[in-house]
Amino acid sequence: MAAKKACHLAYAPYSQFFVGSAILLKDGQTIITGNNQENAAYPSGLCAERVAYFQAGALGYAKEIAKVAVSVYTERFEYSVPVSPCGACRQVMAEYERLSQQPTVILLTGIDLLPVYRIVGTEILLPLQFRLDF
Repeated sequence: MAAKKACHLAYAPYSQFFVGSAILLKDGQTIITGNNQENAAYPSGLCAERVAYFQAGALGYAKEIAKVAVSVYTERFEYSVPVSPCGACRQVMAEYERLSQQPTVILLTGIDLLPVYRIVGTEILLPLQFRLDF
């Protein structure tokens, strides 16, 4: 639900595709949210997942991430399937997962919150992750 609320705070005047992300920390109570932030100079924007992950890192919680939820809202077009993180976000999620030393539970939803895709571990989303320890 926190990811859904975060959608409505997104800054997406160009795409009208509002994405929210919510990270639950290992304590089971602390939630850190993020949302997509667009910019007229398109490469300057940032996805909801990276906003949330980088905020968690900036607050000192990089090793404490247990779960992440991603949700979407738009009235611009039909979108009934769960939203999936882009490749850059998947790589960031994978690196933070390694820091936390446990698989991250990833919950992906669409506009109506159903269906929900539940994925355990970033290897499923990004099987050939870039790693420095290869």
